[in-house]
Amino acid sequence: MTLPGISALILVVLTLVGVAVGRYPWLRMNRATIALVGATALILSGAITLDQAYGALDMNTILLLFAMMVINVNLRLAGFFELVTARVIRLARTPRALLGVLILVSGVLSAIFLNDTIVLMFTPLVLEITRTLRRNPIPYLVGLVSAANIGSTATITGNPQNMIIGIASGIPFTEFTAALAPVALAGLTIAWGVLVLVYRGEFFSVKFDQLPELQPTLYRPLLWKAMLASGLMLMAFILGLPIPLAALAAAALLLITRRLKPQRVFREMDWGLLVFFSGLFIVTGAIETSGLSQRLFAVLQPVAEQGMAALTGVAVVLSNLVSNVPAVLLFRPLVPGFPDPQRTWLTLAMATTLAGNLTLLGSVANLIVAETARSRGVMLSFGEYLKAGVPITVGTLVVGILWMSRWGG
Repeated sequence: MTLPGISALILVVLTLVGVAVGRYPWLRMNRATIALVGATALILSGAITLDQAYGALDMNTILLLFAMMVINVNLRLAGFFELVTARVIRLARTPRALLGVLILVSGVLSAIFLNDTIVLMFTPLVLEITRTLRRNPIPYLVGLVSAANIGSTATITGNPQNMIIGIASGIPFTEFTAALAPVALAGLTIAWGVLVLVYRGEFFSVKFDQLPELQPTLYRPLLWKAMLASGLMLMAFILGLPIPLAALAAAALLLITRRLKPQRVFREMDWGLLVFFSGLFIVTGAIETSGLSQRLFAVLQPVAEQGMAALTGVAVVLSNLVSNVPAVLLFRPLVPGFPDPQRTWLTLAMATTLAGNLTLLGSVANLIVAETARSRGVMLSFGEYLKAGVPITVGTLVVGILWMSRWGG
């Protein structure tokens, strides 16, 4: 390998390790700044030119992510997520029922509105509910985040890595959902069963003496408008309109307003996530232009082509080494060379998403729940998470492999 190639490899490894860990020692950097600094260093080193870096940016994915953020912020400001939580409490009469409803709601909403958004909104509410009911919050928190990860498997808009796969593969929204929704539904059932078994003492058959009465603060004009925009967006997805354009149209509709200042919407958005994606696109572009992807392809493809189980295994390992979004970006140039690219894309979406439940570091959603809980005095430790995370991941991956082996056959 030439000196420029070695330099590019070192910069890529340093960037991906930083992204996987989420920080560097003694530096105040997060995943977004690590990705951006790494991308800039690769441009400066000559591993990728500035024009090639521009070309590496997947604007369809970035546009889709931006539009979904606008929609989610409007739903949050309208009180939609508080309203859903109040309905969940009314339906739950026992600990098992509360866990079941929470898992179902988290999974379904994550399939539509991004898993990270759902756990960000619901974690404080779950902590408040369990505190009021004097229940152990840990199994409910694990149920919330594992369901969010599992449910997001079902759609292109469920999580960032699915967005990348949906855009790169060109698979229609309805076909993507038809292929992976059964895996998600089975996975939600597995998650509930595992948690009930692992935390048998918490889910012993008892009824709640008194359920808390939550009074959500609703901004009804915005609520109806946001739900209308979301419904129109889903209808456009089903009709086959370009997914980024359909989402942007829904976001644009919500930005036409007389009362809600646009500064408030933009202030609530996670701009760091867009920076993170932009940096990662450039980093993976540098992997291609420097020839590193060809070497990676030579190692990964023979293993991954051995079948669904082998492909899933490689995806799970990569997802837990460098996180699921970088794993998908590393696979992206390789997938067209597989014998059945569409099945490979769908298996990759399934495996990289479900792999996020393996450990507490497996997905950003997991970290959001753990950090939010810690700030409120509840410690969800790495070891505690593994008790349910490992069996949930193994069970859902087995179901996913079996389903994808038969899908389309």
